[in-house]
Amino acid sequence: MSKDLALDAVQMGWLFSSFAWAYVLSQVPAGWLVDKIGAKQAIGLGLVLWSLTTLLMSMVHWFAFAFIALLVLRFLLGAMESPVGPSSGRVIAAWFPSTERGVAGAIFNSAQYLSLVVFTPLMGWLDHRFGWQHIFSVMGALGLLLAWAWYRFYHAPAAHPRVTQAEIDYIEQGGALVHLGGKSAKGPTLAQLGQLFRSRMLVGIFLAQYCISAITWFFVSWFPSYLVSGRGFTILQAGFVAAVPAIFGFIGGVSTGFVSDALLRRTGSLTMARKLPITIGLLLSATMIACNYVDTDWVVIALMSLAFFGKGFGSLGWTVVADTAPATIVGSTGGVFNAVGNIAGIVTPIVIGYIVADTHSFNGALVYVGAHGLLAILSYWLIVGKIERVELSEKD
Repeated sequence: MSKDLALDAVQMGWLFSSFAWAYVLSQVPAGWLVDKIGAKQAIGLGLVLWSLTTLLMSMVHWFAFAFIALLVLRFLLGAMESPVGPSSGRVIAAWFPSTERGVAGAIFNSAQYLSLVVFTPLMGWLDHRFGWQHIFSVMGALGLLLAWAWYRFYHAPAAHPRVTQAEIDYIEQGGALVHLGGKSAKGPTLAQLGQLFRSRMLVGIFLAQYCISAITWFFVSWFPSYLVSGRGFTILQAGFVAAVPAIFGFIGGVSTGFVSDALLRRTGSLTMARKLPITIGLLLSATMIACNYVDTDWVVIALMSLAFFGKGFGSLGWTVVADTAPATIVGSTGGVFNAVGNIAGIVTPIVIGYIVADTHSFNGALVYVGAHGLLAILSYWLIVGKIERVELSEKD
């Protein structure tokens, strides 16, 4: 696509980040919307709209101003996808007791890695066989199919046709907020949102998520380009090779949930059960920096796989949101969490684009990204403190 549309590295960086601009700006309104209309309606509406936007991207080559058209559509795509994160925190908090949230959050978070495993090779093949336009048309059609499935099969706990009262009582006694599933009479107030930033614990969690998201955005945006431009792979090879670290990211992302919940049952400490896996995982994610010192392709892939495994293992953020968000504004808390985190989606692709354009190398980019894992660890240990649910003050 970059060749067909004559896009340079800086323009690609802006395209990668344009999604995140809208995604970040839409997070707090999306969180309010989720708390207002419920997760089912918010995600369903978002799915339909972002799938239609994706379909439109397959047509940008018809315009003389293709870069601007793609920039606008990427921006709209970010806005349309914004309800997903806040909804996930609400769904996890509503459906799962505390001792099972680690696994639930890990499975949700690991879907991003599984999607890379499945769709990166598919998109590489579609580009090689039919052209990049067909990537957008196929993915848009699949998104509309997923929207139908979501509306058809997802239900809140109290509204699920096959859930018994005994099951609802079980998850509620374990700490699940079973009545979060439906619509709210009113959305959260600005005063309530302001209380989130008066919690040192939540501020530390938000900052750590920014650092973790910087690692995510490298793999989502620049990693295939790193393989092609920095390591000499063809586009088709990069499509399949990029799936290997994603497989390890998926394994790390799922396994951390089981480890975290097992630690909680064993120690009774929510703080230790969440912080220890995060620390171990993010230390491993920094190993990507070692790629600057090796020339063998399989060693590079092995190091990136270890880094992606670590990033997955350290990604318990949505579980922590479900553990800590005030009960009445879980969606809005998730929106703020995701907004702060995905500021990295604006900054990281652009910074990497300028680093690559200025140095003609990805070495500095890997150091920049890898250091974020270490900063996230510092945030959890020096700022967050004890992990517990925030109670809103009635005075505001």
